[in-house]
Amino acid sequence: MNGSPNGGVDGVTLKQSQTQAASMDNALTTAQMSAGTSNGTANGAHEEQFEDHSRALDILKSEYKDKDGISVHELLEKYDGLSYNDMLILPGHIGFPAITVDLTSKLTRNITLKTPFTSSPMDTVTESNMAIHMALLGGVGVVHHNCSVEEQAEMIRKVKRFENGFITDPIVIKPTTTVAEARRLKESWGFGGFPVTENGTLRSKLIGIVTPRDTQFHADPNSPVTEIMSTDLITAREGIALKEANSILSKSKKGKLPIVDAQGHLVSLLSRSDLMKNLHYPLASKVPGTKQLLSAAAIGTREADKARLTALVDAGLDIVILDSSQGNSVYQLSMIRWIKSTFPELQVIGGNVVTRDQAAPLIAAGVDGLRIGMGAGSACITQEVMAVGRPQATSVFRVAEFAARFGVPCIADGGIQNVGHIVKALALGASTIMMGGLLAATTESPGAYVVGGDGQLRKMYRGMGSIDAMEDKKAGGSAATTAGLASAADKAANTAQNAGTARYFSEGDRLLVAQGVSGSVLDRGSITKFVPYLMAGVQHSLQDIGIQSLEGLRQGVKGGEVRFEFRTASAQAEGGIQGMVGVEKKLYS
Repeated sequence: MNGSPNGGVDGVTLKQSQTQAASMDNALTTAQMSAGTSNGTANGAHEEQFEDHSRALDILKSEYKDKDGISVHELLEKYDGLSYNDMLILPGHIGFPAITVDLTSKLTRNITLKTPFTSSPMDTVTESNMAIHMALLGGVGVVHHNCSVEEQAEMIRKVKRFENGFITDPIVIKPTTTVAEARRLKESWGFGGFPVTENGTLRSKLIGIVTPRDTQFHADPNSPVTEIMSTDLITAREGIALKEANSILSKSKKGKLPIVDAQGHLVSLLSRSDLMKNLHYPLASKVPGTKQLLSAAAIGTREADKARLTALVDAGLDIVILDSSQGNSVYQLSMIRWIKSTFPELQVIGGNVVTRDQAAPLIAAGVDGLRIGMGAGSACITQEVMAVGRPQATSVFRVAEFAARFGVPCIADGGIQNVGHIVKALALGASTIMMGGLLAATTESPGAYVVGGDGQLRKMYRGMGSIDAMEDKKAGGSAATTAGLASAADKAANTAQNAGTARYFSEGDRLLVAQGVSGSVLDRGSITKFVPYLMAGVQHSLQDIGIQSLEGLRQGVKGGEVRFEFRTASAQAEGGIQGMVGVEKKLYS
């Protein structure tokens, strides 16, 4: 057995050494404690001292001169060329329920919407059905012009006739009208209640009313409507107030209330269905006085568009949007001046623009609103193909800030993919936002649903600068062109009217250069559910910011009270979904 110099075995010697070391450590600790005690510094004396918590607000105000984040002016001065994803808005104080947030905002100088939403004038987004429902929900739908003049004017008429106060131009039929003809009118107009007068015109003696209940099961389609019409009528005298007339209608249990003069001649009409629409759609965008839905449509900037606009105004148009990808053109300036001199009451929205230099000539020419965006749309490739455009967040801020000096509201058009983008666009100065791809494939958008390879419903969606849209020759000046009767020379030289070629100044080009794409979008359901979801999202966002109205948001941003933060690429990734598989983004219940 091996021994150590101290006479112990290796293991015993090692154990003793460890014990000795432990004893030394204990002795050192005891000495240190004794020293501390003798110096009068107990352990508790080393604890950190804190300030009075009740003074937190006072200290925040007195010692922290700069608020968290930066103002919008600092953000845009420091970082140019920003998209919506490049920034966040910092939260504020919540002191109110989200439902009380006021979303009222200007669309043009003279028109205010209760919901700051518009639908894009694209032929796969907005026709009469979309325009009607957007107006019912408090926004406005802009009817596209990739169709004949007659078709576009008919869409505007459908919007104006959908909801009314006093219907001053009702569809009137004569006694000799057949049941079959009355049925066809219902299919054409979407409603089936028609007053019958002696001459079949307004200001003629009222003799009865035909309703869908009268025509639905009548056996002989060739019978005159006098055999089935209702003659037990409740009427009101000309000059009655709308509120009183609505009260009579609600108590009468009738579908229509004819308004007659002293001689019993029909002068206007009131509909029960309109009362129900008022109940279900309290935010609806209406024209004061007539109570008709607000209507908007797009036109081009060529000479032929003057005749198109005249037809649209005759149909009841309230707002016209001059549809150009690059709004700062001699054509648009000339069109603005002509419209203002010819139809001074019509509200004119110019664009598209992304710089102050583009906006200034249009403002000087007299526009009532501007449309901001170039190359930011979901189906647009202008920035990629043409190397021209501007990131949308920077565009909205720069143009809206300039236009606000002249009282010209702005629409943020393009780049809107979710509620957050809507809020950022409004915070940067836009009064309203325009949606294309976000509303495509809703029930109210044009086109039929198809089933994709994945078994899901979808609808076609295309940019107006796509080859498909620019080769579509249905936007002629009359129905003849729509029927395919454009001349072979026009088609060969690409001079036939078309919303796509006109918007991108491509008429006459033998080779078309695509500035948009075609594709499909998954079914989003009805906008009667989707748009209220977007509205609620904006309200909750403003609640988080601590602002109770869109006007308050704009003032808070302008005054620097609403703060922003630049968002790095890693911050954007951090703010997204992480570490999950099989994620389904269910937008609304």
